[in-house]
Amino acid sequence: MTLYLKLAWRNIWRHRRRTFIILLSISMVLGMMMLYDGLIAGFEQAIYGNAIKVLGGNVQIHAAGYEAQAKQLPLLALPDDTAILKAVRARPEVVAASRRINTGGMATSREGAFAVGIVGLEPEIEGTVNTVAQRVTAGRFLTAADRDTAFIGKGLADAMSLAVGDRFTLVGRAAHEQMRQRTMTVAGIYDIGLTDLEKRTVYISLAEAQDLYGLGGSATEVAITLQRIGQEPAVMAALRPVATGFELASWETSLPEMRAAIRSKGAAMDIFGVIMMIVAGIGIFNLLMMAVYERTREIGVLGALGLKPGQISLLFLLEGAMLGVVGLIAGIAFGLLVNALLGQVGIDYGKLASMTEYTALISGKVYSTLGTENLLQRGIVVFLVAIVAAVYPAREAARNEPAKSLHFV
Repeated sequence: MTLYLKLAWRNIWRHRRRTFIILLSISMVLGMMMLYDGLIAGFEQAIYGNAIKVLGGNVQIHAAGYEAQAKQLPLLALPDDTAILKAVRARPEVVAASRRINTGGMATSREGAFAVGIVGLEPEIEGTVNTVAQRVTAGRFLTAADRDTAFIGKGLADAMSLAVGDRFTLVGRAAHEQMRQRTMTVAGIYDIGLTDLEKRTVYISLAEAQDLYGLGGSATEVAITLQRIGQEPAVMAALRPVATGFELASWETSLPEMRAAIRSKGAAMDIFGVIMMIVAGIGIFNLLMMAVYERTREIGVLGALGLKPGQISLLFLLEGAMLGVVGLIAGIAFGLLVNALLGQVGIDYGKLASMTEYTALISGKVYSTLGTENLLQRGIVVFLVAIVAAVYPAREAARNEPAKSLHFV
């Protein structure tokens, strides 16, 4: 086998310019796919990562039985949430873990009544990670000591004609299904560029929610914010042994439409990447077919020396495989270099944030990852395409008759 490898390596460099063109095409295709993967991962963190922070964190912990009633936002108090919080905060992937109370209700003013979700949160913890706390356009974010005070989105403020300092009535469902009503003062208004989402949520302090909805010192949810999307399975697996009596869910469960959007982009690139690799494979095919015709007498000599058709075929297959491997290595190096640079410098998309709701959550620069998320699949595709492209030339080479090939001019 060593001899075949040496011969194959020598043969692919006989026509350096031709080989460099093929390798360049393979490496550029793979490098561009890695660049795409890295940028998409960066966009996911910039857009979906911020959306997840608004909508309840990467992972949520609830009391047993919550999932079956999740659409009704049941006020099921978490038993001994201190212990689970300690376990959560010990995980290195966890940026923050905060207690919440979620319920449904109505916000009313002279402009009418609006159905809203009411979220009681710990302002000191969520103020550092929750996107709404970082997008205050008027007034201020909440504090733990706030009472009869609410933090609302610009969409709801516009719909209800409210400004900082104005008052409105908030009605919510308490633990025993009775309705509780309180007049709230607007402490601050946030703007994340998602009007529909801003209309649907009113934030109050956790202590206010506990008093208003009869939950004492309890909470109904622990919202966990991680360093990045994709760490959820590992964190949930580590927490399950200590989370007996609790239910764990990730954003993929609670936000299926967001998961579908991410997967659809990945599927589109998979198809596009395969098409580009097929184009590069055609280049390998052409290179090896030309080699078959150019080396007809050489193939005849090899046959006369005793090499069987299968061995000659193996030699051409190895040449195709080597082209794929060298192109693969060059493509990985190119992709890592470009993504590492963009990961440090970033791409400023802040000016595009107002173009669509999709980009509204971009707060500034988007930083690429190294693009290795799908590298194994990409590498396998590159290698297989190179092998498949070499099959027909290898077959043609093996079919040459030594006597006839030796007299080829």
